[in-house]
Amino acid sequence: MVSSAEKPVFEEIRPGVKIPAKETILTPRFYTTDFEEMANMDISVNEAELQAILEEFRVDYNRHHFVRDEEFNQSWDNMDENTRRLFVEFLERSCTAEFSGFLLYKELGRRLKHKSPVLAECFNLMSRDEARHAGFLNKAMSDFNLSLDLGFLTKSRSYTFFKPKFIFYATYLSEKIGYWRYITIYRHLEAHPEDRIYPIFRFFENWCQDENRHGDFFDAIMKAQPQILNDWRAKLWCRFFLLSVFATMFLNDLQRSDFYASIGLNARDYDVYVIEKTNETAGRVFPVMLDVNDPEFYQRLDLCVANNEELRAIVNSDQPGFVKLLRKLPLYVSNGWQFVKLYFMKPIDTTGLVGSVR
Repeated sequence: MVSSAEKPVFEEIRPGVKIPAKETILTPRFYTTDFEEMANMDISVNEAELQAILEEFRVDYNRHHFVRDEEFNQSWDNMDENTRRLFVEFLERSCTAEFSGFLLYKELGRRLKHKSPVLAECFNLMSRDEARHAGFLNKAMSDFNLSLDLGFLTKSRSYTFFKPKFIFYATYLSEKIGYWRYITIYRHLEAHPEDRIYPIFRFFENWCQDENRHGDFFDAIMKAQPQILNDWRAKLWCRFFLLSVFATMFLNDLQRSDFYASIGLNARDYDVYVIEKTNETAGRVFPVMLDVNDPEFYQRLDLCVANNEELRAIVNSDQPGFVKLLRKLPLYVSNGWQFVKLYFMKPIDTTGLVGSVR
């Protein structure tokens, strides 16, 4: 058993309420957009598909899914300190990401209500799903005597402004990569139940279908706005968002490889699989895919991981601030150079394949 004195200590706003993780380039973002531009979009080109997706949202397949059962009613004090800390961080990151989606979709539903009722209802129903996910994750944190104050999170986080087309690129990829992350973990633990350290993983199969449907919605919106997919700018921006999403996941997960090891997964192998599957999926709507099968792609990401490990060691050292800065500068430059080289790797043109099943 792990005594309370040995449990990892998190900073708290008040007893039992965790201070949100510090915002960094790798933490989940909160977004806002040009609501007027979104409301004035003409979706008639693909309205039939959007209406069909809306009908799916209305069915609400998971309305009875997120119900905690008896397996949750036990003590988790037997979880070792490192795994417990990493698992709480996993729950927090996941909860924050889901809650940020809830806030964005809820506001879009409110702002589009009178001008674009189909889109407004879709966003409201997706916000319903995201709220369930965030609430379920936050309740899981309470099993470890912690939770997030989501109201405080709403007010304290900075919001990134993206034009609507960038919101579509980012949220489409976020939902689709979420699907592949959840379903991959679920299938692994279905085959290896001895690695399931906590019951929330049993819910991932249905959960990821919400993510998939949300991604299909953004796919349909982008098809209703073909101008954001069919020019040279779209190719450049899609490359940027693909690389940003893949690199962020890779750097985050490799930093927390012990957590994935605790559920029987190799973090790098897991990320490579999820990246390849998400890349293939994105190729059905985006005009380009990244060439993730080129060994250079992961070699450069691995170098960024090594740089980040060295940066953390410098931050945790007892050296004077100016010495730390001098030591960190070449590592920042190296990371920047790796991303530039990754961005300019020749992509795979999918123009002739968009919409196909591969």
